[in-house]
Amino acid sequence: MPQTIETTCCISGGGPAGMMLGFLLARAGIDVTVLEKHADFLRDFRGDTVHPSTLQLFHELGLLDAFLKLPHEEAPTLAGRIGGDVYRIADFTRLPTRCKYIALVPQWDLLDFLKEHGAQYPSFNVHMLTEATDLVEEDGRVAGVRAKTPDGEIEVRAALTVGCDGRSSTLRARAGFKVKDLGAPLDVLWFRLPTRKGEDQTMGTFAAGAILVQIFRGDYWQCAYVIAKGSADKVRAEGLPSFRERVSRVAPELSDRVDTLTDWDKQIKLLTVSVDRLQQWWKPGLICIGDAAHAMSPIGGVGINLAVQDAVAAANILCEPLSAGVTPEPRYLQRIQKRRMWPTVATQFIQVGVQNGVIGPALKSGKPLHAPFPIRLLGAFPVLQGFPARVVGLGVRPEHVHTPERPGAARPAAQIAS
Repeated sequence: MPQTIETTCCISGGGPAGMMLGFLLARAGIDVTVLEKHADFLRDFRGDTVHPSTLQLFHELGLLDAFLKLPHEEAPTLAGRIGGDVYRIADFTRLPTRCKYIALVPQWDLLDFLKEHGAQYPSFNVHMLTEATDLVEEDGRVAGVRAKTPDGEIEVRAALTVGCDGRSSTLRARAGFKVKDLGAPLDVLWFRLPTRKGEDQTMGTFAAGAILVQIFRGDYWQCAYVIAKGSADKVRAEGLPSFRERVSRVAPELSDRVDTLTDWDKQIKLLTVSVDRLQQWWKPGLICIGDAAHAMSPIGGVGINLAVQDAVAAANILCEPLSAGVTPEPRYLQRIQKRRMWPTVATQFIQVGVQNGVIGPALKSGKPLHAPFPIRLLGAFPVLQGFPARVVGLGVRPEHVHTPERPGAARPAAQIAS
């Protein structure tokens, strides 16, 4: 017989949505068990743009100062280079938020931060190397999950199960949820190149047949070379010298350091881009949020922040029934989907529009590119740069923390230290 764990809320997946939801529920005194299949959060080339909306949430939680002590870079603006000319596209200094910039923080640091601060609450339980593999269903509802660990299979029984296990979610597949695929004409090759003194502007470069995004990370650029969907094998077959030449052609200023790319397997990672969403996010006893409910394009770097917003909305709505230790009625799960579906649809609409109207044509073009009129307009009238900054930095429907911190929910400092 597998070991059984009893909890109020079982969260499958220790990504941004899962860790934030677990933290907020435990802060409210609710017993939470988070299952994470890896031994740690340390994986390269995950999204690491923490937007003003998420920084505002940390401010509301009283954690902002502590969070900003983590090593990070700040991007107060975003720019694009088209046809050799640089245009500022978004100016976050115009936002009505505490932090008027995007913080570039490795995702593993963000997740470790939430795990560390969640540890002050005795009802916050994280099980690493534990992967949910199936649902436990009884009496017409999901009653928990089965999971595998290095020591064998366990069963986690819960009043509510939350799928936060990413865009290839096992739980959404086991639940039979239908996925609407919106398509994506691109994939991304991620790699790093060293920076030089005086370089610090995060930007995207659009050239004939190629796009390169450079994210400033202090002593290195995190680079995203955009390729046509499904062409990764062809690019790889051409060899590293050809790829180094591709990068140099898009951004000639990087030609003096592309020779640091010497190992395709270790230094260059493929991100297969998908844009999709569930038609229904829930069934009795189960709800999916974050990437498990909606896979986002990397455009705008909004994935982490949309997942965190989902978690905050879910915690706000679920706090009441879960505090009573009961399975939330379907109306609570419906409210979560209704509240978060609109920002999901609106954000994906914008992303698909950029994919199909800008990125797809740019990748197919063999002619020199010229900045479209809206981009030239943003450059000519800086006040307009506040609009894309609001869409990217705050999102369509920013959430705010309404869950309480229950008296007695936190461990005494001496107990934490021990």
